[in-house]
Amino acid sequence: MYKQFFMAALCAASLAVSGCGKHDASGASAPGGDNAPVRISVGSYNLNNLPFFIADAKGYFKDVGLQVKTENFAQGGSKVLQALVANSTDVAVGFYDHTIQMQAKHKDVVGFVLLSRNSGLVMAGREDASFDPARPQTIKGQKIGITAPGSSSDFFVRHFLAQHDIPVDSISLIGVGSGAAAVAALEQGKIDLLVNYDPAATLITERKVGRIIIDARSDEGARQVYGGLYPTSVMYANRSFLEARPEAAEKIARAEQMALKFIADNSAEDIVAALPDSYVSGDRATYARAVENARAIFTTDGHFTPADLETPLKVLREFNKDVANADIDLSRTYTNAFVERASAATQATQP
Repeated sequence: MYKQFFMAALCAASLAVSGCGKHDASGASAPGGDNAPVRISVGSYNLNNLPFFIADAKGYFKDVGLQVKTENFAQGGSKVLQALVANSTDVAVGFYDHTIQMQAKHKDVVGFVLLSRNSGLVMAGREDASFDPARPQTIKGQKIGITAPGSSSDFFVRHFLAQHDIPVDSISLIGVGSGAAAVAALEQGKIDLLVNYDPAATLITERKVGRIIIDARSDEGARQVYGGLYPTSVMYANRSFLEARPEAAEKIARAEQMALKFIADNSAEDIVAALPDSYVSGDRATYARAVENARAIFTTDGHFTPADLETPLKVLREFNKDVANADIDLSRTYTNAFVERASAATQATQP
């Protein structure tokens, strides 16, 4: 019922702006639709966000008729979330769990394209690291690097602590960003442990900086850590944006589906070759190995699987009082409406 209401609202908003369902015979958006610029912000260069980087680098947004202005905060997803809530950006490339947090704060933030279906996170340490996950109490006193406070890497640590009844104040959480900068913090001894994503995970082993202690990149690893798959990178926006600009949201979904198909159909080397230097951490050969290591986390078409969304909700309830005390309706944290419309438009153009 809610989804039917949401689609009706989308159509009503679109009619007011440019006409809901104005498509040509092929199913693509008709000329003269919503072509106004969209501001998109991304929080880090981690590989969970790779489909966005590909869509940007390959010009897919332009191909679908959308002007995009991008900004990379490079300080973690929590900064991008702040920008979205403050209306200084239109769309964020961030993590799905932020939509749950925002609902607990009575803010309507909605994921509308799922880029990464699984965590991709690892916990790493130097070769002489004293932490042993088989002895959870050994984490006490450790300085742990995360991308940023309030990020999913932060939640990873808090989940581990909650699972083993270890107080948060028994460790130190330090924001170190992602990629090569995060690896440098571990290598230089500024932190004892690092929770991060590829390419950092691959850089650590390739450069012999340390070793992976907990690995949630695979489905099996995620189930061991979280008890299920943990969807991460999404395109999300305030509901008001989706209702006011449904054609723009559909175009974003189409561009991201093109990027996801490119990732699925090409070698890691060809994927990396498509990226400008600004998106690549370390040398391209190492980055290609990181892409291959992370390949399994990406979705094929941007669809959300409702059952998987229960995992981040369960994790957040362990340590986030706002979420624990709120009546969270997961159906309000995401929509498949735009990826479904984008898929239909693409199928209509195929012979």
